[in-house]
Amino acid sequence: MEVVGRFWARVTATHPDLPLELLLASALAAAVLVLSPALWRPARHAVTIAHEGAHGLVALAAGRRLSGIRLHSDTSGLTVSAGRPTGLGMVLTCAAGYTGPALFGLGAAALLSAGHAIGLLWALLALLALLLVQIRNWYGLWSVLVTGAIVFAATWWLPPQGQAVFAAVATWFLLLAAPRTVLELQRSRRARRAPDSDADQLARLTPFPALFWVGVFLVVDVGALVLGARWLLT
Repeated sequence: MEVVGRFWARVTATHPDLPLELLLASALAAAVLVLSPALWRPARHAVTIAHEGAHGLVALAAGRRLSGIRLHSDTSGLTVSAGRPTGLGMVLTCAAGYTGPALFGLGAAALLSAGHAIGLLWALLALLALLLVQIRNWYGLWSVLVTGAIVFAATWWLPPQGQAVFAAVATWFLLLAAPRTVLELQRSRRARRAPDSDADQLARLTPFPALFWVGVFLVVDVGALVLGARWLLT
């Protein structure tokens, strides 16, 4: 019990707010990951993990049965759930993918602004562990394990301020990366390379066209970025 108590005290410990210059530096580092063509492709796997994880979480919350998640080397993914093929639960499940990373980032910004950087990193580890049991292919297993190892290394070896900076970079990355994936989605749709995208599935499930859903994704993601930035910087 004493060990558990010490661990809980560590997880729930708060840290002083990061100086503005460190918050801006972490935002710049995340922006480089998102905007650099060389860095974006490997970094995008983290967004795919959040995207498919959001599909899975919402599917379970909507009462669907999660059959498994696959992550692929081309940064695509697939979440399979069983249940009614139409209805609100299916709509919410489809809509969760492109909004999930931004909403995860917004939640991370709330925790970070409240001084819970260490708790945020352990929460990320817990979510990755839950995702791991649903992975159904070797590349997905490798991708989640590597991501988890990086987060665990930050929680275990970095000093408290280093953990806070790492958490800030991760938060900014989710907030900044989410809108880019929506823009990539629309480019793929325009080139007719994504006929079964989340937006196109939603168009078949609802009266609204796919472009409407692309707009919804973008509004949610940009709104999360603006609100998250406000929480972090004020």
